This record gives sequence, structure tokens and C-alpha cells, in this order.
Amino acid sequence: MKHSLVAASSLGLALVGYASATIANEAAEDYPTKPLQFLVAAGAGGGTDNFARTVKPMLEEVLDTRVTVVNLPAASGAIAHQRTANSEPDGHTLDFASSTLVTSLAAGQNPTGLDELTPVARMQSDVMTLIVDPEKYPDFESFQKHAEENPGEVIIGGTHAASPDRMAFLSFRDASGLDINFIPYDEEGSVSANVMGGNIDGMFGEISSTLSYMESGEMMPILVFAEERLENFPDIPTTVEHGWDLTDGNERGIFVNADTPEAILAKIESSLKEVYDSDAYQEYEERVNLHYREGWLGSEEYRLQLEENLENYKRLLEEN
Repeated sequence: MKHSLVAASSLGLALVGYASATIANEAAEDYPTKPLQFLVAAGAGGGTDNFARTVKPMLEEVLDTRVTVVNLPAASGAIAHQRTANSEPDGHTLDFASSTLVTSLAAGQNPTGLDELTPVARMQSDVMTLIVDPEKYPDFESFQKHAEENPGEVIIGGTHAASPDRMAFLSFRDASGLDINFIPYDEEGSVSANVMGGNIDGMFGEISSTLSYMESGEMMPILVFAEERLENFPDIPTTVEHGWDLTDGNERGIFVNADTPEAILAKIESSLKEVYDSDAYQEYEERVNLHYREGWLGSEEYRLQLEENLENYKRLLEEN
């Protein structure tokens, strides 16, 4: 009798598991059942916002649905992450975020951890650069010489104390050994204005966000965080050629509620991969100089990358 009860119980659990899996698979087949919402953890007009608005019509076509974009830049995007973590775990709320998600986590400024959000995919790996006024520093050698001869006097600006550009600053200072300082500003426009105004010596930012300044000659990248020189900018030296194992950049990806069923997560991931592989998306990446690095990482690979980055940023912050 006892064996019969155990067998019946096991069979019951198996049937429940089978039924749950069947329901999840059916939900994935029907997904999406309503319009999607993109929560952008950044303000309008920036790199993450442009990314989300570029993906919007492409994903609408792939999934035959409509998408609403909502910008939630407050608290370094923490509001967007909290809202995603508290949303229905049905895959209809997508969180578009940059590396600020993990930099703010490392600094203890983001209450929503990687246990509450599941990464769907990384689609961009932007190249970080050191940007200066070319009239002040025509090349990296002149910047480096000035920093070496004036320890503690060179000032780099960036957006808030837990931003990807500050992590780039800490990584650069750690690798180069230069005695330089960092000043945080509320927004990137203020940083750029102070570089061009001569109040600070430089800033760290993505090459894609510097193109208009390069065209006008007001600012210029003098160092890129990369293994090899960029095809469109062959005169700019790299960190690696200086002997520094430093290739960090600003990454952008998509997240959902951590309780989203695996089958729905897989469907969103495959749909985003279809967008990523499309000619339209690849042309966009090349147009804004996002094509130098492979951007795509699937859900599991992206999670591992985020966890590794989080530990590295925690170390940098603790040491500084």
C-alpha cells in the first residue's frame, strides 16, 4: 500500500509538471497577447533610447504587435528596473538598459538585483574612448605627458559617481597608473560643455556619441578601449597597444521579470536575434559606429558577462 501511495504521488507530481510545461509552451506560442512596453532606463535622445527606438519597429514586425516606449531615467534607471521586476512575468514588459544597471548595482545605488531580472540578450557592445579638446591635447602622448608631469592635477568629468564612464576612469587609472581625478556631473551635456570650455581635461564616452563633436572639431577621441585600431579611426591608438588589458565599453541589452517562463523568454530572445541579424539593424549599427565589436550575447552568456562585470566594478569601487 505504501509503495502504491508513493507511486501515485510521484505520478501526480509528474502530471502537474507536465501540465505546467504544456501551459507555458502554449503561452509562448500565443505570445504576445497584448502590446509590449519598452521601459528605457535612460532619458530621451541618448544611446539607450536610440537603441530601444531602433528596435521598436523591427520587433513590432517580427512579433506582429505594437510597442510603447517609456523613458524612466530617474535614479540612474533604477525606476525602470524596479517596475520591470514588479511587472507581470509574462514577457510584455521589456527593460532596455545599459551597463549603468551593473555599475549602479556595484555602487549599492540600485535596489533591483540580477536575481529579480533575467537578461534576455545583449545587442550592443560600444567602444569607450578618452575624449579631449584637440587644441589642448592633440594626441594621447601629450595628454599622458601632461598627466605624468602634473600628478593629481588632471581632471576627468563624467556622469554621476556610478556610471560606466566613471568605471572606465577607474579602470584606466588602475591600468595606467596615472594620478588623475574624476568629477561627476548630472548629465552628459554638462560634461561635454566643461571639456570644450577648458574647465576639465577630458571625459570618457562612447565613440558613437562623439561623432558630431568630431565633425565640428570641438572634441576628439585620443584613446580607444580596444584590441585593435578602429577601421574608421586608424590614427587613434588603443589601450592594448599601450600594454593595458582594458577593453571595457558601454553595453546595452534587454531584461524581463525574473519569473518569466523559459518558453516565453526563449521566444523573445529568438525574436531579438532575428532583429539583430536583419540588414536594417546591422546598417544602423554601422551608421553609428557600433559595429566594431560583436554585440550579440544570448541570455545565459549575457548573465555570466554581467556577473563578471559586477564583481570587477565592485573591486574597483572598493579599491578607490
